Order: sequence, then structure tokens, then C-alpha cells
Amino acid sequence: MTSFKDIFKKSFIQGFTRYDMSPQHIVIIMTISAIFALFIFTTYRIITKKSFYSKTFNIALSLITIITTSIILTIQSSIVVSLGMVGALSIVRFRTAIKEPMDLVFLFWSIATGIICGAGIAEIACILAFFMVIFLYLFEKIPVGKAPKILMINCNGYDSENSIIEIVKKYCKYYTVKSRSLMDNKIDLVIEVRTSSESMLIGEIAKQENVISSSLLTHDGEVTY
Repeated sequence: MTSFKDIFKKSFIQGFTRYDMSPQHIVIIMTISAIFALFIFTTYRIITKKSFYSKTFNIALSLITIITTSIILTIQSSIVVSLGMVGALSIVRFRTAIKEPMDLVFLFWSIATGIICGAGIAEIACILAFFMVIFLYLFEKIPVGKAPKILMINCNGYDSENSIIEIVKKYCKYYTVKSRSLMDNKIDLVIEVRTSSESMLIGEIAKQENVISSSLLTHDGEVTY
């Protein structure tokens, strides 16, 4: 004889093991997700036009959105399947390092859009895309401090540093000696400088009698304010 407890357990499990969703509804959701994926693909391509662009990473962003949507749809179909999928995904390990912080932002955007579309709340995905574009555009327009230059000098005589520093003070708003090497009465200086008179600075240093060589280099490191 079936007890009330067995009936309750059976009804409870059946209520979570089947989710009626028509194929048309699934196709609509996946199409909306694909549209957002193309939008993210285009946005990432435009944002990274001035820096290093990885086409494979951009394609991966688009596919992550669609895959995440399909996962959310599958999880909604059955609580048993959802628990199994959580266990399966927990053993996945991604060892590819994200070098650019902006890539991490787009990665989270793709995952979030996939989750939102899979939950059937496309309005939130639209609002998210709108604010993402607005903030990316505004932050792109914010001026960033100009990175300092690297001045490398090789000269004879340990006392040559004083005269070189005086010239650097004359043309530079900011400077700091990063490296100083002494050997056989020769000195190698590496100085981080910020100047708008690059040609005049390097020209006057090159005219010094004890200077053997001088170079002014740019770098892509952190900006010093």
C-alpha cells in the first residue's frame, strides 16, 4: 500500500524532473543569446582596436554566451540534471591566464549575459549591454597620464653624473634614477623622465664631452603620476 509519504516524494520529484518548454521557445531564447553574443563580439573588437587583439579569445567570448544559455536552460529542465551538471562542471579547470583586466570584464559579461538569457530575462541583458557600452565609451574618453620615458646614458668619469642630472632637471618636470652602474671609470645611467622637450634633452646630453652614447626610450609599463 502506497503511503502519503511515498506519494509526496513522488510528486515532489516529478515536479522538478520535467520542465515543459517548446522547441520554438528554446530556439527563440538561443537566437536572442546569439544576437547578444554577436554584440559582445563586435564591442570587444572595437574596444581592442588600439591594443593587442585576439580573435580566438573574441570567438570564445561569443560561444561562452551561447553555451551558458544552453546550460541554464538544461538546469531548468530537471533538478537531477542540474545537480549532475554542477558536479561535472566542478571538475573543469581553466589554466589559461587572463593577462588583460579588460578581457576579464568581457568574460564575466559573456557569462552573465548567457545566464540572463537562459533565465528568459532578455530585458536585463539589454540594459546590461546598454550600460556596458556607455561606461566603456566614457572611460575610454577619460585622459590617462602619459607614461614617462627611459633615458639611458653611457659616459666616462664618475663625476659626469652631476652634469647630466643638471641637464635633466632643466628639461624634465619629473625624473628619477632607476639604475646606476660603475665600471672602469665608466658610468651607465638609467633615468625615468617626463619631458615635452625630448629632442632638446637628448641633443644637449649628446653634446657633453664625456658622454659616449645616449638613448631615450618609451615603455608600456605603469604610468607614474
